[in-house]
Amino acid sequence: MHLSTGRRTPSRKGSMHDVPKELMDTIHELEKLFTVDINKMHAIVNRFVSELEKGLSKEGGSIPMNPTWVIGYPTGEECGTYLALDMGGTNLRVCEVELPEEKGQFEIYQSKYRLPDEIKLGDSDQLWDYMAECVKQFLAANHDQDLKDLEEMPLGFTFSYPCEQHAIDHGILQRWTKGFDIENVEGRDVVPLFEAALERKGVPVKIVALINDTTGTLIASAYTDDKTKIGCIFGTGCNAAYMEEAGCIPKLEHMKLDPKLPIAINCEWGAFDNEKLVLPRTIYDVIIDKTSPRQGQQLFEKMVAGLYLGEIFRLVLLDLHKNKDVHLFEGQDVSKLGLEYSIDASFLSDVESDPWENLMEVQSIFEKKLGISTTEPERKLIRRLAELIGTRAARLSACGIAAICKKKGYTSCHVGADGSVFNKYPNFQERQAQALREIFGWGPEIDTKNEPIQVVPAEDGSGVGAALIAALTLNRIKQGIHAGVNVKRKNSLIPPTPSAN
Repeated sequence: MHLSTGRRTPSRKGSMHDVPKELMDTIHELEKLFTVDINKMHAIVNRFVSELEKGLSKEGGSIPMNPTWVIGYPTGEECGTYLALDMGGTNLRVCEVELPEEKGQFEIYQSKYRLPDEIKLGDSDQLWDYMAECVKQFLAANHDQDLKDLEEMPLGFTFSYPCEQHAIDHGILQRWTKGFDIENVEGRDVVPLFEAALERKGVPVKIVALINDTTGTLIASAYTDDKTKIGCIFGTGCNAAYMEEAGCIPKLEHMKLDPKLPIAINCEWGAFDNEKLVLPRTIYDVIIDKTSPRQGQQLFEKMVAGLYLGEIFRLVLLDLHKNKDVHLFEGQDVSKLGLEYSIDASFLSDVESDPWENLMEVQSIFEKKLGISTTEPERKLIRRLAELIGTRAARLSACGIAAICKKKGYTSCHVGADGSVFNKYPNFQERQAQALREIFGWGPEIDTKNEPIQVVPAEDGSGVGAALIAALTLNRIKQGIHAGVNVKRKNSLIPPTPSAN
């Protein structure tokens, strides 16, 4: 199914000798449906490059390509104690990060708080007040003195949703992703909304930088590894960030910046191919889009991100069960399988991780979570389906990485990657690396350990990265580099002067 130049594509099909013909025919149909071959990958990469360019243009495109106002890589002069708040898709994480004088070193103290589902669909004040309360609890637990006696602490706020940023401490939410749908936030600057909640709760914190987790991943990884040129997230959502010279960003021409000034770009590439021109979408991808809160948006993300992998899997199995010619789960109650988003990416991960030839762990998983008894041939179809969905996600994600490398002319670099799918999904990293090998045509003479472009586990972008960006921002303000700092904000990071008006 896949080219295998120097790397055996990870898969564990097992023996299929006992699988009935109609189930084998179904497996073959699924393989045709979910396989992304090399020709399709090249087509996707080429389209991706043009969409990245379009996003930087004055006219813009589907991929937002947001300038983050994170200027330059860490130099090692970032020192001090900083707070970081990470608002991801499922958790809220509060960190205190100490940056010593030695570059690449740090100490971190952190606590995690669950983001309840009702808050994801609640109102604006409920969200910000909950987050401010979490920060308050963290500071109270980690500092001996009363909060009102604490000096105001600088905070890097990791807000991993598409924002239009005219300044490092400013961000207008363009749209919610990852299952959030809170009214009265889209189209507004989230920094004053959150700062108002911090004030209400009496929390001595100043937001210095608003960042995306992907930008944080880029900066944190570059802090410890000079070869890093791209940061990626493959988790609940998916995204990438990289450094672009200001002179290559036509939509910033009016600011008359130094053309060589390096600015981190938050791609928000989940929106790639919203025009539906090149991605190999199946009927199941169409259903996921039609039933999502944001129909017609984030189409690439809906094929790659962890939030959707389990739902694709569930829709396929339910469809096969309803097909009388397939004979899957015959005569059984599949009501639990009928519940939307009742299966997540960790379910697929467990299916792929089953080490037994007869897939007894898959049997146990289906009985416990879905109340469905499975035959061994059914389990082999289930296992193959999980492999196909996971492999498709890995290969599509490699297309995005390859597109940035081609656009920037990178022939050798590290890509710092984070997220639950990248870190925990079986064989995702190997499948992604194999796809890159195919796209760039690396031959067997290039050992897998010495591949020119390598996707490696990232440093903590949303924690350490956010703290580093807060430090970078305060340092450049001290040096008089005020580009991309909000002078109109209440309690501006830059003291108001007549020339700033």
